[in-house]
Amino acid sequence: MDALDAIKRRYSFRGIYKNIPVPRDDLKKIIEAGIAAPSGCNKQTTAFVGLDDQTLVNSIMELAKKNGYAGVNALAAICILTQKTPSYADKYFYAQDYSAAIENILIAVTALGYASCWVEGQITEDPQVQEQIAQMLNVPGEYTVVAFLPIGIPEKEGKGPERKPFEERAWFNKC
Repeated sequence: MDALDAIKRRYSFRGIYKNIPVPRDDLKKIIEAGIAAPSGCNKQTTAFVGLDDQTLVNSIMELAKKNGYAGVNALAAICILTQKTPSYADKYFYAQDYSAAIENILIAVTALGYASCWVEGQITEDPQVQEQIAQMLNVPGEYTVVAFLPIGIPEKEGKGPERKPFEERAWFNKC
């Protein structure tokens, strides 16, 4: 699948995944897409934990579900970590950094035939959940857990939400 097709086909999947493991090689390719994302002032504040241990994936999904995540199951996942490192003049770009990395990951997930959902609020709204996940994954103290991306092959293909027409969201030269 080419990049533009993957971008257009990507959607947030919250359904049931098939009971088919995600090969570690595919998980590595997906993480490499996140590593390839741009980073403000090249500070490279984003790090990743690939999960193919079912017990860890299930434990993190259960924590997210307590905070309202509607996902059902997954056989693999990626936890997104960030370092709140200043770039210059007290400017921080870590949120933009991990957002760009997550988007690259979601595009790679789609291109490889998998589906995922960006789970952030259910993680970051509760510092105890962040800390529990960090402890489970032995996350070094300089990092903060900011998102969880379950990954798998959808049981039933989904589709993205209806998008506003181009003309309502984009212009050339002037609005």
